[in-house]
Amino acid sequence: MKITITVVLLVIAMAFAVTANAQSKPDKIVGYYLTFDDETGVEKSQVQIYKDANGKYYGKVVWIKEPLDKAGKPKVDDKNPDTKLQKRAIIGLEMLKGFKYDKSSDEWVEGTIYNPASGKTYNCYINFESANKVKIRGYIGASWMGLGKTAYWTKEAALRK
Repeated sequence: MKITITVVLLVIAMAFAVTANAQSKPDKIVGYYLTFDDETGVEKSQVQIYKDANGKYYGKVVWIKEPLDKAGKPKVDDKNPDTKLQKRAIIGLEMLKGFKYDKSSDEWVEGTIYNPASGKTYNCYINFESANKVKIRGYIGASWMGLGKTAYWTKEAALRK
């Protein structure tokens, strides 16, 4: 009898663990990510990816290594083609929009990425390369066409100061 209760409790515990893991897998993308300069490979900014009330995933710039321009003012979105948006600050800028988790591919898909360095927005998908590194693929058209750029961001434990 004692063994049977122990086995039942173990099976229940394992079932809860599997269920909890399955429910949290889409949210493993949530957190802070360090980005790197494409040309130099030096750390550039930190992006916070979060889940919105609509169940989709978004990302905003929360830290920049060099937050001030040459005049000593906070950097702004001056490359944006919409002149009304060119004075908005880079810190706080939402650059990832509308991602949903695709269980079959284990990717976050159907989102867009905005590049403040060029003022352009691209279709995008995200997946994990390892436990703490994501592959961000921005592209034009369909992802299989090869017209795009890939970046790798490293997950960090907390917001940088």
